[in-house]
Order: sequence, then C-alpha cells, then structure tokens
Amino acid sequence: MPERKGPRWGCMITLALLALAAFLGWDRFKAYEAAHPEQFPWTALDLADPIGPFTDDKLASLGDEPQRCAALIASAGLGDRPAAPRSSSTPQCGFDDGIELGAAPGARIPYGDITTACPVAAALALWERDVVQPAAERHLSTTVTRIDQLGSFSCRRLYGRDDGPWSEHATADAIDISGFRLADGRRLSLIADWQGDDAEARFLKEVRDGACSLFRTTLSPDYNAAHADHFHLDMASGRPAGWSICR
Repeated sequence: MPERKGPRWGCMITLALLALAAFLGWDRFKAYEAAHPEQFPWTALDLADPIGPFTDDKLASLGDEPQRCAALIASAGLGDRPAAPRSSSTPQCGFDDGIELGAAPGARIPYGDITTACPVAAALALWERDVVQPAAERHLSTTVTRIDQLGSFSCRRLYGRDDGPWSEHATADAIDISGFRLADGRRLSLIADWQGDDAEARFLKEVRDGACSLFRTTLSPDYNAAHADHFHLDMASGRPAGWSICR
C-alpha cells in the first residue's frame, strides 16, 4: 500500500527535475515541461492531463481558488453543475463551493444525488478516468457504470463525537464510497468484496491505492472497523503540501 507522502519525497522529485533540466538543456527541458505538465509542481492543473506526482497538491490548492476550480469542472464536460451555497447555525459547517456531481449528461460516472466541495469533485473526475475505469477493465474485463456512495456533507465531528476535531464532511470536503456497479450486471461492495485476492478484491485495492495519489486522506477497510464498508476520501485543508495519508 502507498505510504504517507512527505516534503522530503517532494524535494527529491524537484531536485531530479532540476537535474533533468541541466541534462537536457533549457530549450529541450521547456519542451518536455510543455508535453508533460503533470510532472512539475509549478505548472497549472488541467483535468485533461494525466495524474502526476504533484496532482494531489494542485487539487488541494483548489480549496483556496473556488472560481478556478469551478472553471476546471465546467471545462471538463463532466455534467456537473454548481450547487447553491449551504450555511449552518454551526459555524464549522457549510460550503460555498459545492458541485452537484453528474447533475446533467456528461463524462462523469453516476453517483446518484450528491454534492461535494469542488476540489473533491475534481479529484473524483481524475480518479474515475485514470484509476477506476482502467482497473475495472484490467481486473474485471468490464467498465464501471455507477459508484455507490454514503454521502458527502454532514455537519458533524470526527466519528460523530460530541467534541474534538470537525470532520471534513462538515464542509463537503469528503466523500464515502461503498461500492461499484459494473456494466456486466455485477455489484461490488467493500463490505463483501474487500477481503481475499480474487479479481474483485484486487480491483478494490487498486482503486484505493490510486485514490492515494489524488486525495489528502484515503481510508479503507484496512484502516479500522469504522471503515469496513467504505472508502473515506477527503481533501483535508490546512495540511502542508506534500502530505497525504493512505491507509
């Protein structure tokens, strides 16, 4: 399973990129950068690009750029649309960058009626395209037609406690995924199909590992009993660049 990524890891990649620039020469390096923007921490995020080593940092930064995030979602042709802001009498809860996933026809795999914060919607788009569908074709010889979820926005603290830190669900910066429906009629769930080493289990573990390259936090049944039936995926705010948790 991918481990927690930290600043040292990011620094090593940056140094390698600088070494590449010295080896290729400036003109050739700039041409490489233009052809592979996903490989560089300083290039702008484009949802048309493949996933790179800094994609999760770029996605997380969209939390501070709601207009840019909305523009990326709109240009991706996913069928998403902006949601009305949601406020609460509890100041820690609510959002003003909500996206209704797949509210209109588009490229998005259906999730049902759900709204997430914009960075989560953007991360899910890359996860669907570059992780979920390729894994389904590789392990299951089919495609995913729907992703089952347990919700996003929920005004609560972690684990529903009466005190302590607030959950990323309180601002819709998280989504819980419980299973996948396939074009051949099969329906996979984490509670039933996670254990073992059959094709279904391998698919679920690969999509978990792929989520670790996109979300700040990825929790699976391997983490604890509270996550036995779902993936928790979030874009935790306030975490330093380069830090992600994958369990």
